[in-house]
Amino acid sequence: MASLTAVDEVVEQRVRLHCLAHAGAGVASYQRWSLAAGPAVDVAALLLPGRDGRRREPRVTDRAGLLADLLGPLLDAARSGPYALYGHSLGALVAYTLTRALAQEGAPPPLFLAVGACLPPHATAALIGAAEAPDEQLLPLLGALGSLPKGPAARPGGLWHRSVLPVLRDDLRLAKALRQAALDPVTGGPVNVPLLVFAGSDDPLAVPTALQEWRRWTTGPITVRTLIGDHFFAGNTALPAMIGDACRERAALTKGTPQAGPAADRTTGGER
Repeated sequence: MASLTAVDEVVEQRVRLHCLAHAGAGVASYQRWSLAAGPAVDVAALLLPGRDGRRREPRVTDRAGLLADLLGPLLDAARSGPYALYGHSLGALVAYTLTRALAQEGAPPPLFLAVGACLPPHATAALIGAAEAPDEQLLPLLGALGSLPKGPAARPGGLWHRSVLPVLRDDLRLAKALRQAALDPVTGGPVNVPLLVFAGSDDPLAVPTALQEWRRWTTGPITVRTLIGDHFFAGNTALPAMIGDACRERAALTKGTPQAGPAADRTTGGER
C-alpha cells in the first residue's frame, strides 16, 4: 500500500472554516461554499443575532456584545482542531476582532485570517459613521454598492425598508465600534497570524489599492489578491476554492510547527 503524503495526512484532519457575512446579511452567501472549498474543509457560517433564524434576538452594535455572543463557542471550536476565519466586508472586521480576542484568551491561533471587500481599520470611507445619516443620504451610498433592492421592495415603507434597513444601520454601528476598538492599543493592533486579503476588481468601496494597507494589521505573512467582481464577490466560486486551498496548504505547512510565518514570507499578488 502506498504511503500517504504530508498533504494526504492533513486531509484526514479536517479544517473548520468559520465565515462571517457582510452588513445586513445572514449566511446565504456561504451556502455553496462547502462544495467549492474542496476536501477536508468544513465551512461553518457564523450567524449574528437579528437575522435569519436569529431574527428575534437583539442585534449587537459593539465589541463587548459581539464577543459575548460569538467568542465562547469559537473558543471551544479553536481548541478542538485546526481552523481558519474568513469575513466579508463587515464580516472582515468581525473576523479580525475575533482573532484578536482569541489571542487574548490564549486560544490556539487560526491557520490564517482571511478578509474580503473591507478597508483596513485605520482607513476612512463614506459608509463609516453613516449609520445615523437620514435615508436620503444613506440610501445613495448603499445604492452605489448595489445593496438596494429593485422593484416594489425598494419603495419607501416597503418590506426592505422595514426589515433590512434597520439591520444595516445597526451593522454600520457595529462596524464603527469595531474599527474604533481596533485602533485602541488595549483591544486592537496587529494579529500574529498569516493574513489573506481579497479585493473585488470593481468594488467602489474597498478598492484593491486601498486593501494593500492591511499589511499594517499583521505581524505574519500577507497575501493580497484581486478577484473579478464588485463589492459582493463572495458568491464567486473562485473565492472559496482559493481559501479552501489555503486551508489545506497552511495545515500541511503548520502540522507540528508554529503557525506564524517569517516576515520574509510576505507577498502580494493578483487574480484577474
